[in-house]
Amino acid sequence: MTQPVSPPRDSTDKVPSAAEKPAWRAVLFRADVRTLSLLGVLAVLILIGGITKPDEFLDTRNLQLVLTQASVIGVVTVGMTFVIISGGIDLSVGAIVALASVWATTVATQEYGFAGILFTAVLVGLGCGLVNGVLIAYGGMVPFIATLAMLASARGLALQITDGRTQIVTIDSVLDLGERDSYVLGIPPLVLVFAAVTVIGWLLLNRTTFGRRSVAVGGNAEAARLAGIDVRRQRLYLYLLSGLCCGIAAFLLIVLAGSGQNTNGNLYELDAIAAAIIGGTLLTGGRGTIVGSVLGVLIFTTITNIFALNNLQTDVQQIAKGAIIVAAVLVQRRTASTT
Repeated sequence: MTQPVSPPRDSTDKVPSAAEKPAWRAVLFRADVRTLSLLGVLAVLILIGGITKPDEFLDTRNLQLVLTQASVIGVVTVGMTFVIISGGIDLSVGAIVALASVWATTVATQEYGFAGILFTAVLVGLGCGLVNGVLIAYGGMVPFIATLAMLASARGLALQITDGRTQIVTIDSVLDLGERDSYVLGIPPLVLVFAAVTVIGWLLLNRTTFGRRSVAVGGNAEAARLAGIDVRRQRLYLYLLSGLCCGIAAFLLIVLAGSGQNTNGNLYELDAIAAAIIGGTLLTGGRGTIVGSVLGVLIFTTITNIFALNNLQTDVQQIAKGAIIVAAVLVQRRTASTT
């Protein structure tokens, strides 16, 4: 009996090696596990809130409040995620938010109405991001030092503009965005903006050459340069993106608070960095996810809300956040050591 003869294999067919498949599967598995773990933590927090304060925590208005509060720091975190993925850091985001919010709410600016406030907030954010990017990319300054200097300068300028006073917004079209009448299908407009920024950030990171270049620069800047990537220009763009996100966040904060203050954005830099870290972004650069960062923001915002509803002290809240950050970093190191 004759044996069936297999057709000859084309020499040009490329068969993935056994080592390649597990590598890709391991990457996807780590990403899935990380996302599922964050969703699990968020689910546990929601369960705790529902058990401790069921009538208050699960109330629709409270859940809307949680999402609204997450929107401001969430937009900042999207920009921060890109910067950290590229191997940088931005300590000035909170101060930029403060400066943009007070500059956009001066009497002179408010004379131009809604468009004037929005345009000024975004323009100030971009301007600060441009200064950071030029100093770091073309001035050769360490990101930590350059953004620390921006933090001090922006805070000082914001204080000088306000003279320590709160600037009340009088433009109805701006204030109306924070009212329930402006909600779309029960969703606050600020949350819709946050969702849009998140989707655009995800597409930018995962579906464009800009995202791939950002990851390449963070993974190995010299290798990225040899591959033809203009590393300095890429870093400039990344800090411009961070500044843009700060400008958008400043406008959202103006809508939420109805005013501009030099104390706005206090400790936003720490919250944004912490959210990105627990979301899986490596501080050393080269890896990170927008989805993970957004989940990190929701986790921190939910913790804050639960603590507030249960009248727990702020210091206990900070200890809990610190413990989460340490645990996330330890998990990152363990994951990195096994790859």
